[in-house]
Amino acid sequence: MFSESDHSIRRIEARLKARQCVRCAVPHRTYTLGGRQRCHACGWRYRPARLERELTILRYFCLELPARRVARELGMSVYPIWQRFLAYRRWMAALAAAEARPLVGELECDESYFGGRRRGTKRGRHIGHKVVVFGILERKGRVWTVVVPQADEQTLMAQIQSQALKGAVFYTDRFKSYQSLKRYGKHLPVDHSVTYVQRSRRYLRHINGIEGFWSYAKERFAKYHGVSRRHFPLYLKEMEFRFNHRRDDLFALLGQRLVTLLFEYPIQYVA
Repeated sequence: MFSESDHSIRRIEARLKARQCVRCAVPHRTYTLGGRQRCHACGWRYRPARLERELTILRYFCLELPARRVARELGMSVYPIWQRFLAYRRWMAALAAAEARPLVGELECDESYFGGRRRGTKRGRHIGHKVVVFGILERKGRVWTVVVPQADEQTLMAQIQSQALKGAVFYTDRFKSYQSLKRYGKHLPVDHSVTYVQRSRRYLRHINGIEGFWSYAKERFAKYHGVSRRHFPLYLKEMEFRFNHRRDDLFALLGQRLVTLLFEYPIQYVA
C-alpha cells in the first residue's frame, strides 16, 4: 500500500519528468522489459508512456476540455476518452457522497429543469421531456443536488427532511410545493413577481445563490450538446463537486484516486 504523502499525483508527475522510478524515486536505474520499465532498486514495473497519458487525460478533464478535442490532441479514439471521463465523474459522485453531511444554518432551496426547449413548447415547469432536479445551497457553504421524478410537495419535502437539519432558515420562491416547509424550520419565501431580494433587519431574503449554481451548471451542460438520462445524475454530481471545490486543486483531488488505481489495481473503465 502506497501512502498519500509518498505517492501523490504531483510527486508521480515530477518523478516521470525527472526520469526517476515512480515508486522509490531512484534516478536512471530502470531497464525496459516488454514495453514496461523495471526499477533495479525496488523491482517495480510500469509503463511511463501510459502513466503520462493517463495524467494528461485527467488534466484535460479537470480543465473541462471536451472528449473529442482531447482525443484529437492525443491521437486516440473518442470512446476510450469518454470512458475515462465517465469514470472520473463516478469518482466525483463517490467523493461527493463521502463528503455529504446535514446542511445547517441559512439554506436556499430551489428546483430546476434541465433539457433543451423544443420548438413550439413553452418555457417553465411541467415540461415532460426535461429532467427535474432539486438543490439546497448552504450559504457560505456547500451545495447539494439530486434528480427527482417530479417537483411535487411530497418529493421535495422528503429531500429537504433527509438533507437539512430541522430548525434551519429556509429561503425559497413561492412555488406551492414549499408551502409546508414551515414545519421543518423558519420559512422565508421570496415573491419574484415583486422583487428578487428582500432586506430586513435580521434576514436577507433571496435565492440568488442556488439560482447562480443552476446557471453555473447549465452553462457547462451546454458544451455537451445533450446528455443521456442514464448518465445525467453523474454529470449533475460532477457540477456539484466542481462547484463545491471551485477553489481547490481538482487535479490533485482526483489524481490521488488515479494513482491508487494505477499502482494497486488494474484500471477498468466501464460505460
